[in-house]
Amino acid sequence: MRFSRRFVLTAAAAMVLGAGGGAAVASAATPDSPDSSLWKRTELYFGTAKPGGGEVSEKEFADFSAKDITPRFPDGFTQLESTGQWRSGDGKVVREHSIVLVVLYPPTNQHANDDLEQIRTDYRHLFDQESVLRTDSTARVSF
Repeated sequence: MRFSRRFVLTAAAAMVLGAGGGAAVASAATPDSPDSSLWKRTELYFGTAKPGGGEVSEKEFADFSAKDITPRFPDGFTQLESTGQWRSGDGKVVREHSIVLVVLYPPTNQHANDDLEQIRTDYRHLFDQESVLRTDSTARVSF
């Protein structure tokens, strides 16, 4: 099943992006903005191809998100549909639909790293995945 062209935008992510006139508008977080601060940004890339064939369904991912992601990041996250390509451990090029999870959190969140690693571990085991890519950076945010 192919994921629909949509994304999940929850409270904290909506605040980070800002809202104007009913549409999401990027906030003007500049280094000299008095209300901006540096937060951590982590992206997790979940492949949806199953080793035995087929894909993780939209319902399966929604259930995973409700059970494993939302309880760990109840203030919000953004989920995007994507298509990616990577080389597996056995050298095969794999092209698949993917879900990108974007989480923004203050550097004072002492549990974020463990929570993100547990999400990766749970997904790998639940859907028999070789890996879940993780990237980390900082972002200047303003609410």
